[in-house]
Amino acid sequence: MMLSEPDRKRVQQMLGGMVDPVRLVFFTQSLNCESCAPTRQILDEIASLADKLSLDERNFVLDKEGAALFDVDRVPAIAVVARERDTGIRFYGAPAGYEFSALLDAIVSASKGQAGLSDASRQELASIAAPVRIKVFVTPT
Repeated sequence: MMLSEPDRKRVQQMLGGMVDPVRLVFFTQSLNCESCAPTRQILDEIASLADKLSLDERNFVLDKEGAALFDVDRVPAIAVVARERDTGIRFYGAPAGYEFSALLDAIVSASKGQAGLSDASRQELASIAAPVRIKVFVTPT
């Protein structure tokens, strides 16, 4: 186990706020991926803490169609799917440190179907005509 018992309880409590089921589509590979195994271990552990959370593991090398469907181009990668719809949320690399909290927040938000945006923000975003891809890069400190 990677999480301590107090952390497991906090994660379970947080995931208890889920409304709809969420599926984490995890792209991995056996060779040349140091962070794939620890990522799988983290995902297995959090998936075991919530009935509404499931893990769908896919081999990045063998499932080229699935990788293309989710626009995944490297591993480890996690795609967040809620209400059987791709949310467009992706995590690359092991979700450790601050990324772990961000992953949990993304799971719960996707489950609720709400981004927590104000009406004014939603109106502004509705005026954007072309698709926008936002990338957030995080480095260890």
